[in-house]
Parts: sequence; structure tokens; C-alpha cells
Amino acid sequence: MFIRLPMAYLVADKLGAEKADGTRDAAPFTTNKFEDEKLVHYLDVKALRDNPTGLGKLVTQGHAIIINGVPLTPTFKRLRAYPALQQVPFATLKEAETAIKGDVYKQGFIPTYVGDTVIDAEVFYPTSGAINRYEIQSTLDPMLPLQEETANLILDHAGSDTLTFRLRGLLAEPVEVSRSALKAFITFVVEGVRHIMAGADHILFVFCLVLGAISLPQLLWRITGFTIGHSLTLSAGFFGYTPQGAWFVPFVEITIALSIIYIAARVILKKVQDGMVMTTAIGLLHGLGFSFVLSEILKIDAPNLWQSLLAFNVGVEIGQVAIVVVSWLFLFILALKLPTRMEGIRGLMAGTAIAIASVWTGQRVLLFLSNL
Repeated sequence: MFIRLPMAYLVADKLGAEKADGTRDAAPFTTNKFEDEKLVHYLDVKALRDNPTGLGKLVTQGHAIIINGVPLTPTFKRLRAYPALQQVPFATLKEAETAIKGDVYKQGFIPTYVGDTVIDAEVFYPTSGAINRYEIQSTLDPMLPLQEETANLILDHAGSDTLTFRLRGLLAEPVEVSRSALKAFITFVVEGVRHIMAGADHILFVFCLVLGAISLPQLLWRITGFTIGHSLTLSAGFFGYTPQGAWFVPFVEITIALSIIYIAARVILKKVQDGMVMTTAIGLLHGLGFSFVLSEILKIDAPNLWQSLLAFNVGVEIGQVAIVVVSWLFLFILALKLPTRMEGIRGLMAGTAIAIASVWTGQRVLLFLSNL
């Protein structure tokens, strides 16, 4: 098994005992240093080169492959470390085999912060024959902020086709990996649903689309246009057919916030004649936002790329439909209960959306300017 992970996940919980001055001894394979009166942790290159097996032991202790309830006995093979921005591709089996070759820490690499160091390791788990179903588990608990949001990609090369599974968290509980293409597909569907449900701006925009629709047919046309738009740019953005400068992501985020202001303002102004064309155009912007997230999950040379891309988009659509249904039912029930006040309620909701999106716009403009 080839494993790539941040070094911090191996050593962050292994700091030494606290000393009189409030600091703690360095974790294994790290050194402490004060910068601007703040304690920081660096990779100890000499310790790593002298004893790569020691760090490899932390890798094997932190991961388990389980078959029929029985953990396999791991054997550490080799290890290599990289500064985070200089690691080589790792998306295919051939790339992983290449990445693990060479010096444990290449001559010429300067020591990096532990949080900016990537570890590639090869661990051998002996079996008596071909395995079509197993469980993988991680016992690592680095006690880092937001570690429950850890993104995991599992690439299973056991068969003729590589299957790609997307999982989130520390994998503290064993996760089953099988030769099921459907299960691999579903993991990316779940990620698409999770993304749109975690994106407050996307949720607010879809709600405003529902809020401004005067009939169910118009709502369907609006949602169809939005779906077409974001599906196109999700793929285009993922494959790099968009500007790649650091300014581009915050610029797109600004336009997404402005799209909320635009659609909410049309609710207040009772501009109800718009439909599919307008939402298709806005969907193009939101699709770029989706593509940024997908690019953090997958690389262009990842196996089963189109299946994963399709699955993620399906998940986005499922999440979007759920938002539409809940919003439509909420507004429908509200209209039944308060028919004479509904116009004012719509205006109040749209005004609140404008206020929220205006705050987001200001924050994102500042981020955009900082990246110029």
C-alpha cells in the first residue's frame, strides 16, 4: 500500500513533556524554533535521514488493513518526504511507485515547517491470495483543528479498473473497500451533496431562486438553467480552462455573492419575467465555485476521472433539489397560513439575503485585493 499524508498527522500529538518555560520538547523527527516570539516546528532532516524506518514505524502503527475482522501484519518498506508544494504526482499506481523512489529527503530541499511537509510511504500487507473486500482504518489522532474534515482518497488497484473512493474524517472506524464501482461512485455523490449543503452562499442563492418564482413551471425553468450553467463550468474549471491566478478564486466568490444580491433585488422589485437564460448565466459562476472544491479532491490524471466528476455533479444536483423542495414547501405553507402578509414576508426575506450577501461581498473584495 502506498500512503501520502501530511507529516503533522504523524507527530502533532507526540510533543514532549511541558517544561518550566511553558514550551514542550520537540516531537520525533522535528525541531523547535522561535520565530517572531512564536514557537514553530520544523522537520528534522538529519533525524529523518538517519532513521527513516523510525518515521515509517509511525506510519505503520497509524494504519491498519483488516480482512474478515483480522488486522494484517504490516511491513514498512520505504519512505520519502517533500516540502508541500514540491511533492510529485501521486494519483496513479505508477506515479506512486515513482514518488517513493530516491533520497528520503532530496538534497537541495530546505527544511520545512512540519505542517508544510508531506510524507509518502510504502507499507506491505501480506495476504494469501487476491482480496476483493477489506477494511481500512487509521488510528492517528493528531488533535489538530478541523481534523474531522480530513479529505481521504482511496485508490484501489486490485482489479483491471482502478476504483476511487472519497471519504471524510480520520477513518477512526474501519471503512470497507470493495470492488464495487457503485460504492465508489456513491462516495463522490455524497461529497457533492455535502459540498452544496455546507455552502451557505449556494443555499441562499437557490432559496432566492425559489423565493422569486411566481409559479412551479417558472421555478423548474430557473433551476434547469442553473443546473446547465454550473454543470458546464464545473467541468471547465476543473480541467483548467479558466484563469489560474491567485486572484481568480476570490473574484468568482465575489460574483457569487453579487448574484445573490441581484436575484434577491429582483424579488423586491417584482421582476418576475426572467427565467432560464438568466439562471444559466449565473449558474456558470456557481459552477466555477464547485470546480475549485473538486480540484482539491481530484487531480486531472486521477483514475476514473469522468465517473468521479459525474458523481460529484450528481451529488450537487441531489443537494440542490433537496434545497428547492424544502424551500418551496416552506414558502407554500407560509402562504397558506399568512396569505395577506406573504408579499411583505418575501420582501423581508429578500432584504435579509441582500444584507448577508453584501457582507460576504465586502469580505471577498478584501481577499481579492490582497491577491492582486
